[in-house]
Amino acid sequence: MHNHGNNSLKTVALLGLMSAILVVGGRALGGDRGIVYGLLIAVVMNFASYFFSDKIALAMSGAQPLTPESAPQIYARIAPMVGGLAQRMGIPMPKLYLTPEPSPNAFATGRNPQHASIAFTQGILQLMDDRELEGVVAHELGHVLHRDILISSVAATLAAAITALSRMAFFFGGRRDDRERGGGMETLFMLILGPIAAMLIQMAISRTREFDADAASAKYMGSPQPLIGALRKLDTWSQRVPMEADPSTAHLYIMKPSGGGLMRLFSTHPATEERIQRLEQMR
Repeated sequence: MHNHGNNSLKTVALLGLMSAILVVGGRALGGDRGIVYGLLIAVVMNFASYFFSDKIALAMSGAQPLTPESAPQIYARIAPMVGGLAQRMGIPMPKLYLTPEPSPNAFATGRNPQHASIAFTQGILQLMDDRELEGVVAHELGHVLHRDILISSVAATLAAAITALSRMAFFFGGRRDDRERGGGMETLFMLILGPIAAMLIQMAISRTREFDADAASAKYMGSPQPLIGALRKLDTWSQRVPMEADPSTAHLYIMKPSGGGLMRLFSTHPATEERIQRLEQMR
């Protein structure tokens, strides 16, 4: 499982790159004060979304708590598999939710393993057999175990700060003394390329986290097979029953909610084929 180490390193490197863009851009624009304002705004906004990540995602998806009372049969099927895997991974049992969505999908959220939730759509429960569903659960718990909500929140904070700075560049047009030195290009560069770079890095981090969660599924299931089967089914079905998910929660789902064939660079998820190939190498 050497892969996980590489991927963690890649995540750290990408976050570092984003921070560098922020610092360089901030200095180019408004000296130190510019950096501070941009960062403050971003930190406050994302601090809130980090703490309420589970509430926001669950509310947007229309998820209802899954309890022995609300749906005894579904609960009896899912609770033991989630509980067993959580125990194996050494994390607390997450709260379970059900979404009345016919398109097959699942997502995990929560700022740390103590505040985790997993939501399943009706569609995924009908489509998967127990082993495949367990492979999906292991993938979702992989996100919880690796604290991916925290990582994507940090990435979102940096991206938001870069975007805030680039807007400031637009309004303040750089510092006076830069103007004599022709700092206009720098400002233009920051305004246009900064936010795009931030977004691409954010997406790359998200794809890395997906591969890591896939690896966790293979590891804790003792085989990559259940998740491979699940991904194949999801791929076929997500094309047939497209799901309209809000872009702000897209990265949470196990299968990217389809939304047109935007370039792979701008995707929050790796191509399913590539995920399956990597899983097959883990046998």
